[in-house]
Amino acid sequence: MTEQFTYAASGVDIDAGERAVTLMKAAVERTNRPEVVGGLGGFAGLFALDTTKYSKPLLASSTDGVGTKIALARQLDRHDTVGIDLVAMVVDDLVACGAEPLFLQDYVACGKVVPERIAAIVTGIAAGCTLAGAALVGGETAEHGDLMDADEYDLAATAVGVVEADAVLGPERVTEGDVVIAMASSGFHSNGYSLVRRVVSAAGLDLFATPAGLDRPLGEELLEPTRIYARDCLALVETLGVDRVHAFAHITGGGLAGNTARVVPAGLVGVLDRSTWALPAAVRLMEEHGVPHEESERAFNCGVGMIAAVSADSADAALAQLASAGVPAWVAGSIGRRTDENAPAAHLVGTYR
Repeated sequence: MTEQFTYAASGVDIDAGERAVTLMKAAVERTNRPEVVGGLGGFAGLFALDTTKYSKPLLASSTDGVGTKIALARQLDRHDTVGIDLVAMVVDDLVACGAEPLFLQDYVACGKVVPERIAAIVTGIAAGCTLAGAALVGGETAEHGDLMDADEYDLAATAVGVVEADAVLGPERVTEGDVVIAMASSGFHSNGYSLVRRVVSAAGLDLFATPAGLDRPLGEELLEPTRIYARDCLALVETLGVDRVHAFAHITGGGLAGNTARVVPAGLVGVLDRSTWALPAAVRLMEEHGVPHEESERAFNCGVGMIAAVSADSADAALAQLASAGVPAWVAGSIGRRTDENAPAAHLVGTYR
């Protein structure tokens, strides 16, 4: 008799996948915008862009993942926040050019579909979309039992946004004398976790203990989801205009100076003063256990998750608006004339408070 094979016995449980969709459906539907056509379960997500609202709309797109922060989520068996990280990584890249995030699609690859775990992940993604004002119009969950262990998973997403062609932000708008406003991060966000995890392992740090300087267990500190700035940044542009808000830089891999440099035009330099804020305790902990200070400033955001380059006469208004929105922000530096063309386009000076 010929041996009988099933998909489930081969590592793909269709029934579990369908149950996961059922568990996440309500959370996904809560992200809907009026432009969403149809619902969850189609072969493609449909979005009716109202082109009458724009004179010359440009579509912007961004793709990213969460990275090895997922390894900590698995270690702590907490999966409801990494979805927020995923959304933040893509929508806050979109807003850097002034684009409004419209919709997002996610991809979840896992060794085994555990419906409750997949639902927790996607519920987190939906929560992030709600914070960003973007619709979650679809996604994919793929079970790869031959490639991944049963508890392994990875996440990726693509977001699409729109911006008027004459309202694109970036280095072309940045001018000498602009003020650099820093917006506080909520933690390490989703960068530098290969280094963080290496330090935790080598130093034997207990994820369930509260180190000196922190007010909660280390594991909770490290899993704190990424702050999503999209709506607050767009509100600044709407209130002050592109003649005053010139650029945003999302502080991710490469650190504060490296990402600020991406919005500084030739001939100018961004100078950021460390004395305007305190280095987060979690970063200090990493340095105490072997990460050189120069390396931490390249690998971590060091307390700043987004910067805005604004005209000097609008700095106070920008700070007041961010404060009213609950976003801690301060003037961290300025844009000046670069005297050495071989020097970096942005750098930090001074000493942290």
